[in-house]
Amino acid sequence: MTQSTSPQNITPQLRQWIIDQAEAGHGADIILQSMRDAGWHEETAMDAMETTLSEHLGPRAVQAALQAAQQGRPGEAVPVPEPLPSNGRSFIDAGDRRVQVLCSMRQPRLVVLGNLLSAEECEELIATAEPRLQRSLTVAVQTGGQEVNVDRTSDGMFFNRGETPLIQRIEARIARLLNWPEVNGEGLQVLHYRPGAEYKPHYDYFDVGAAGTPTILKRGGQRVATLVMYLNEPERGGGTTFPDVHFEVAPQRGNAVFFSYDRPDPSTRSLHGGAPVLAGEKWIATKWLREREFV
Repeated sequence: MTQSTSPQNITPQLRQWIIDQAEAGHGADIILQSMRDAGWHEETAMDAMETTLSEHLGPRAVQAALQAAQQGRPGEAVPVPEPLPSNGRSFIDAGDRRVQVLCSMRQPRLVVLGNLLSAEECEELIATAEPRLQRSLTVAVQTGGQEVNVDRTSDGMFFNRGETPLIQRIEARIARLLNWPEVNGEGLQVLHYRPGAEYKPHYDYFDVGAAGTPTILKRGGQRVATLVMYLNEPERGGGTTFPDVHFEVAPQRGNAVFFSYDRPDPSTRSLHGGAPVLAGEKWIATKWLREREFV
């Protein structure tokens, strides 16, 4: 196979080459590595492997290809939260509520959810959080503490886990929906963005090379997933952006976006940000999920 040129497209010739390699007995890991060596981008190679092997060799070969890709990325993958299967339906039974599946992506692992919160729950979260708002902080990875960051221009507050009956109900719903223990979640954070406020693209996992990360990880290990819940609808702007895949989720009251990252590495394509609010204001509630019990 000759080295690819930009732009990289999945051509019939590439598909046929993948089929020929598989039929010749080469494993998925060998095929994928050959594509990498020839200069194919990781995401293009993965897409080509998945679509081609699914059509010609079945789902077992697809799974082998995905596992091979995971092995080729930096770091070791860990288990992550995952929404319950919808079994072909447009909703997931979250116990006390039917949550709609509006959009689902594999890489990054991302699911847009509808009807996660009721209008009344959104209003109560805002009303309870508003008196406690302060300038939002970010984790100071060099020290393990918190700091003001010019990239984050919102106000926010944290609820303690299980602090009120409303928080208890929402946390139980999230735990069922994502099949992840309640105790593995950080306290729910409510954020308020005024006109012009934003949160520039960033990763939610903790930088393993930073001096303060070992201290942070003692409280429950790495963050492995994020759930952003929209409590209102700004007049303009304020979407949640995913620059690596040119995707943006518009804020809709009661809806949410879930995404996971099985290792602290950009290969998860979990880079995301809060676009500036252009008119009106934005309220969101964020739930970060850890590997282990968060204390």
